[in-house]
Amino acid sequence: MIDIAIVDYGMGNLRSVSQAFKKVAPGRDIRITGQAKDLLKAERVVFPGVGAMGDAMGELNSRGLVDALKQVARTRPFLGICLGLQMLFEFSEEGNTPGLGFFSGRVRKFTDGMMDPDGGRLKIPHMGWNEVDQVKSHFLWQGIQDRSRFYFVHSYYAEPLKGELIAGTTSYPRPFACAVSDQNLFAVQFHPEKSQAAGLRLLQNFVTWDGVAK
Repeated sequence: MIDIAIVDYGMGNLRSVSQAFKKVAPGRDIRITGQAKDLLKAERVVFPGVGAMGDAMGELNSRGLVDALKQVARTRPFLGICLGLQMLFEFSEEGNTPGLGFFSGRVRKFTDGMMDPDGGRLKIPHMGWNEVDQVKSHFLWQGIQDRSRFYFVHSYYAEPLKGELIAGTTSYPRPFACAVSDQNLFAVQFHPEKSQAAGLRLLQNFVTWDGVAK
């Protein structure tokens, strides 16, 4: 049994995610893999990603990973990171791309010309440190102070159809969902592996999470 499988479909910052898990879970079998058979025998699955949604879905299909992802995302603790969150939704405006459909809703692009409260123009992509409001209690937030800062790099954001999916929000300039959860699924738009103490605590919590929504 693999303790933690990190999904390799050619579009993730896999090494930094792997190194972060090795730091918080020494001695665990943490494996970067693009093999469906490995995902199916993993105790926990991490689904990271960077880049374009259309390319990512194409890679998943060409590598035969979609069916395995659908199975493990229903049966064991599953963590999506950045593009790995967006791909869990039904549809993305990026290339008009259908997603995996685990969460109801779609992924939208930040609007050009957005202004901050002081009248300055906000840049796209949204890049840097932002406070996260924990709008729903969850095991993965344990030991992390509300409004802790996490690191973001993205031009698109998720818009869940059901508000109860939202576990955390941040503002750019208006609040948007940056963490979502449903049963054994938890996903974040920010990069916990690049978010210092708060991010490492979230990953450590995932290592011990039993996959029960709480």
